[in-house]
Amino acid sequence: MNYSAELKKFVTSQYVYSAIRITLATVLPCLALAHFGILKEYFLFPLGTSFVALCDQPGPFIRRRNALTFAIFCFVFVALIASLVMTFKVLVILEIILFGMFFSLIGVYGQRLAAVGSLSLVVLAIFIDGHLTGDNILKSLLIFASGCIWFLLIFLVVTTIQPYKLASQMIGENYLQLAEFLKIKANYYQKNPDFDKLTTQVIAKQIGIKNLQEETRETVFKTRTIVNESTTTSRLLMLMFLNSMDLHEKLMTSESDYQKLQQSFEDSMILVNIHDYLNLLAEEITNIGIALQIGTKAKPMFDLELELKNLNYHYFELRNKQMNPDNLENFMILRQILMRINEITKEINEIYKVFSQDVKLAKSLSTGLDLKKFMPNEEKLNFKVLKNNISLSSSQFRHAIRITTALLVGYIFSMFDFGFLGLGHTYWILITITAILKPAYSITKKRNLLRLYGTIAGAVIAYTILYFIHINGILFTVLLLSMIMCFSFLKGRYFWAVLFMTIYVFLSFNFLNPGNVNVIFKDRILDTIIAGVIAFAVSYIVLPVWEHTQNLDLMKKSAADNLIYFESVISKFLEGDFDIEDYKVKRKNAIISLANLSDNFQRMISEPKNQQKKLEVVHQFVATSHLITAYTASLSQYSKNDEKYPEIDAESWSRKIEAEMQQTSVLLHGNEINEALRMESRLEPEDSSIEDMLTKRKTEIGENDLIDRRDPDKISHLTELKNIHDILELIYDVAKEQRKVIEKYRSESDPIPPQS
Repeated sequence: MNYSAELKKFVTSQYVYSAIRITLATVLPCLALAHFGILKEYFLFPLGTSFVALCDQPGPFIRRRNALTFAIFCFVFVALIASLVMTFKVLVILEIILFGMFFSLIGVYGQRLAAVGSLSLVVLAIFIDGHLTGDNILKSLLIFASGCIWFLLIFLVVTTIQPYKLASQMIGENYLQLAEFLKIKANYYQKNPDFDKLTTQVIAKQIGIKNLQEETRETVFKTRTIVNESTTTSRLLMLMFLNSMDLHEKLMTSESDYQKLQQSFEDSMILVNIHDYLNLLAEEITNIGIALQIGTKAKPMFDLELELKNLNYHYFELRNKQMNPDNLENFMILRQILMRINEITKEINEIYKVFSQDVKLAKSLSTGLDLKKFMPNEEKLNFKVLKNNISLSSSQFRHAIRITTALLVGYIFSMFDFGFLGLGHTYWILITITAILKPAYSITKKRNLLRLYGTIAGAVIAYTILYFIHINGILFTVLLLSMIMCFSFLKGRYFWAVLFMTIYVFLSFNFLNPGNVNVIFKDRILDTIIAGVIAFAVSYIVLPVWEHTQNLDLMKKSAADNLIYFESVISKFLEGDFDIEDYKVKRKNAIISLANLSDNFQRMISEPKNQQKKLEVVHQFVATSHLITAYTASLSQYSKNDEKYPEIDAESWSRKIEAEMQQTSVLLHGNEINEALRMESRLEPEDSSIEDMLTKRKTEIGENDLIDRRDPDKISHLTELKNIHDILELIYDVAKEQRKVIEKYRSESDPIPPQS
């Protein structure tokens, strides 16, 4: 592992950058207040700052600004109501019900408002017993509101000074994810690979790439300054993101029959050479990603031209020594893989050229695409959407009921005086419930355990620090570092986020009330355990939404989008024209649908065994969907060039494959396959000329007519034809296998009701 690169990836990421901003925005007012000796009195100021800061989700400036403004209004309103009714227990319970339902339901409008809703419930927990407001409620609320507004002002100043920073960091992260994806793909070429494990890793990484691409697409395409400004920076960032999408497709095109390759070339070093070269390419992509995150120009790390030349030399030497009529087709597959690697190398070199564009060339960096077609769909902010989700058929409404129930149980539990427990900071129970309980059972279960482990580990570390260290300067430094690490890890590594959160909470309480560490230690762990038990029980008992209920709809969507994607690619072979913009939209839809299905399957694995309905069958469908998407991406490489392939019976292949894929959709919708579709799928394409050409070539090789051609940029027309034929055959075989999977799916379950 390249530890230097890993450290740079982390330090230059949007998460660390955001964490430092949040930490400074929170701590600097604390230092000023502490200097004047009024920190305890004005503690609500930094608290409000940190709450609003946590609502700042990546995205377009206008959406972020509006979300922060809405968050401030929600926080102050919730704090006001909670402070006014805190002595009336019946009203408090009513308040929990109303706020619990409303702030959970607004998650239907997306992750940004879901974060506002969750943190509004945290504010409710903080103010529910009045321990922070004191006697002067109005003064406390003004201090809290001032702290909230303080972060909004900082946000406005920072985004004005650095309008492209977030977009650049997110695009950089896309390249870093692609580098990790390529490293996984490279492992298929190492000695004795674990194919099942690698396939699982590829699918998991595809999910991460899809989610990140969606977030980045919204940030880049919907930010007016990025799309409309004629600056070099805005145009560069747009092209760098679009190039990352094309690079992702090229990385997907390297899908092959790896087991056959390993068997064919196990006695040579060529596959290991490919593995090593792909890792070099991954390092270059990492270098580009880090440069984008930092905001500097990237320069190549290696002489890729020389490294590729050496790789091709090893191939041609092996070809000239070992190729014969029996293994000709294996060498054709290997030659095609090297051509794809050559294309990936060219793409990386092209990205470096775009990255180093001079200011004078700004106007030449137009994308030529209608960017509106690539924007992600999301719910509009109108009451009708909220109203339509007030139903038990809505997973968000069920989640709202669960979280409201859990908050009620947590609050009622904290009202009782359990002498043997000695509960102190009982609001921690409500905060922990809000943090743990998520719409998906699998995520709730995972966060529950991570929260418990992180809290215990963080509490032990914090207790040790406070026991042995009594120098305020050192403690303050640890506090700062803990805050930065907590906010940096909050999105991706929840255990570490909770660990560092626990440390800075302990240190914060110690600064406010020194010598109280034993009480905090006991309360923090005890309240976390109580909240975890409540959250787990409620998520399992109260209106759970199991992932298997989503499988059918997601399979329908993935099957439909894969069919449309294939039709877009095969159209070049049928009609001779190729609409690149239309193709890219359909490619995007197919990849998103595949990732959504895969993500749902991954969550289902974490659910109770009795809820993992038809797990093996769904897994087979996910695997075949992944292969269809990857093989279609491989076929698309031939659609984009000007070469003609009249030897391919494209019309028959199109009808045959589409009929097979349509049968899958028909079965998924609960209908019966008609005989016309069955007949279409049995067509025999007339590609006999390819077989004749192949036989002729084998005869020539058998007669020692092996020409030592060493042009890495050229590939024989026969090799291309054979590869296109093999890809079409693979797509058909996988589509046929997928249809059989759905037949099994239907036979193992109640009949799927026909779609009206």
